[in-house]
Amino acid sequence: MSRFSQFFHAYWKIISLLILVLITFLSLIPQADLPVVAGTDKTHHFIAYATLIFAVAFVKPKKWLWIAVFFFCWSGAIELIQPYVNRYGEWLDLAANTGGLISGFIIARIMAYICKKKP
Repeated sequence: MSRFSQFFHAYWKIISLLILVLITFLSLIPQADLPVVAGTDKTHHFIAYATLIFAVAFVKPKKWLWIAVFFFCWSGAIELIQPYVNRYGEWLDLAANTGGLISGFIIARIMAYICKKKP
């Protein structure tokens, strides 16, 4: 097993939890004005949720599907809460989050397959 694979198998829970906390914090801190950052808001959502699912999908524990559904529901809850903390909740953000979850899952499974094939 490669070092990359060993790392994710050992720490996937911690990695996922830290990323989830970071996404939640950054999504719910009140903003007077949204910061100007390179790329579009939807791109940031996509990348954040692809990153979130990566460790789970790479390891693919027994209850991986429930974890993925939880991440989807969590992202929807964040979008519903955002208007109450001076942020904008958008359905297109949820779509970008979902696209990120799906793409991150696919990329992680490809990486897991490649790591498994290497001697």
